[in-house]
Amino acid sequence: MMQPQRKRSAIAWVLIGLTLGLSLGIPPQGDLPEISPRAFAQEVSPPQRRQRLDPRQLWRQVYERLPDFPLANNYISTETGEVDPNNTLASRLISYHLYVKNRLPMFRLDWKLTLADYLGVLEELDETAYPGNGVLQENPMAGDRYILSQLNRQQRDELIEVLVTLFNPNYYNIQGPTPGTTPQATPASPNTPAGPPPLPESGDADLLRL
Repeated sequence: MMQPQRKRSAIAWVLIGLTLGLSLGIPPQGDLPEISPRAFAQEVSPPQRRQRLDPRQLWRQVYERLPDFPLANNYISTETGEVDPNNTLASRLISYHLYVKNRLPMFRLDWKLTLADYLGVLEELDETAYPGNGVLQENPMAGDRYILSQLNRQQRDELIEVLVTLFNPNYYNIQGPTPGTTPQATPASPNTPAGPPPLPESGDADLLRL
């Protein structure tokens, strides 16, 4: 006579446990084998994975897109005493931008500022902190400055475009209207300026030419 009562009591406790579990957001144990693999597959599937960029290797892609860009990789390593073919102008440019100046690599303006340093119109390059100093027998700074100064404006724009899109593949998706589109005209504001326009600073005209 006691066995049916015990069964009913056990069933009652199971129902109470399920009710409390659902109210607390705890899934039933029987659902776990079905849900976990699906969630795990979504987490590690290729479309969901974020690609990790290695700035030390991105210089290779620069030359894939710009095969005529000078390598300038004929400097001798102080460690091996041989030419280091992986120490290129593109790798030093990227290292200078990221690690010496700590500038963002996803925007055109930041790369323009870096090229302005090489052209001598913004900030002076520090020879002791320049990439390659200490690991190459000859500091490549002067040679790099000369090569970049020989690029015309179109070549500099192409270089900047490659660098920006390497670090920010979605760059064009987040931009505003392209130059070929006509933005909607907005009425001019009748308000007058609060004060005189700011005076231009030294080097502003040079940056416009980059």
